[in-house]
Amino acid sequence: MFYLPGDGHGLPHDPFKAIVSPRPIGWVSTRGADGSENLAPYSYFNAVAHVPPQVMFASGSAKADRGDTKDSVANVRETGVFCVNIVPYAMREVMNVTSGPWPREVDEFEKAGIERAECRVIACSRVAAAPASLECRMTQIVRLEGKNNLLVLGEVVGVHIREDCLVDGHFDVLRYQPLARLGYRDYARVTAVFSLTRPGED
Repeated sequence: MFYLPGDGHGLPHDPFKAIVSPRPIGWVSTRGADGSENLAPYSYFNAVAHVPPQVMFASGSAKADRGDTKDSVANVRETGVFCVNIVPYAMREVMNVTSGPWPREVDEFEKAGIERAECRVIACSRVAAAPASLECRMTQIVRLEGKNNLLVLGEVVGVHIREDCLVDGHFDVLRYQPLARLGYRDYARVTAVFSLTRPGED
């Protein structure tokens, strides 16, 4: 089949997110200027540069109590910082709890029973049990086409790695099986890894 997005796909559910998959999940923790905490997963998330290390996440909807966006972006606007926590398969259920459309005063760490730890470089909490957490300083917030589409870019200024995820000097994803987002209500986890050598590499 072929369809023009502006004309609609004619299917029971939009296939776009299922086509662009699997997508890593950025479990973004933020703290507002008033000290309130937020934790929410974003599957429009990825690394975008290596030196210096930079990441992005994008928000595509809004809440009535946050104007043109949601809690995460609103907090980043106020403080200029955020932390991206990597989601292991073992924490899939509590991650899902934090995806709810909760009012701004709800602390998702408390609601889901997630232990928090303080970041080292930025004023923000992180998920204590996450395999890795990336402390970030916001560099840009870009308004994308569409009503509530906002892209947040940040430079990674601090990296936490859980000791049991380091094997022979490598960050071993099989130790925690990262969760990935597919389309619809579907997820995947990494349970197998293989290597390829690019042409020209030794």
